[in-house]
Amino acid sequence: MNWFIWALLSAFFAGLTAILAKVGVEHVNSNLATAIRTVVILIFAWSVALFTKTQPLSSIEKRTWIFLILSGFATGLSWLCYFRALQLGEASRVAPVDKLSVVIAIALAAIFLHEHMTWHHYVGGLLIFGGAVVLAYA
Repeated sequence: MNWFIWALLSAFFAGLTAILAKVGVEHVNSNLATAIRTVVILIFAWSVALFTKTQPLSSIEKRTWIFLILSGFATGLSWLCYFRALQLGEASRVAPVDKLSVVIAIALAAIFLHEHMTWHHYVGGLLIFGGAVVLAYA
């Protein structure tokens, strides 16, 4: 499968996550809900990694560890904020605002990774931004 199919599957499961999480945080503290979700993901991710016989941990470079750990912290903070937003707001409004992460990722990729931006990036980013604003304040 190419990257686009994987990205579509990611989008599908992320969309499904919003609905399942909204129902899940209905009668529980959002931080506890995030912790429960994290344990499930931890077990799931390690099961997949072990089942697919990935490389040994000892072969991972220090720089890679640092960035994966920082990414983990960013993910954790994102999830805590996302679950709290779902607890306070409607999933159909929270999810599009959460997807502003796409616009932020485009900007950060240009600034820090020096990825080349085309007019497609700018127009797409503006459309995502506009859609999130329209849905958030509809």
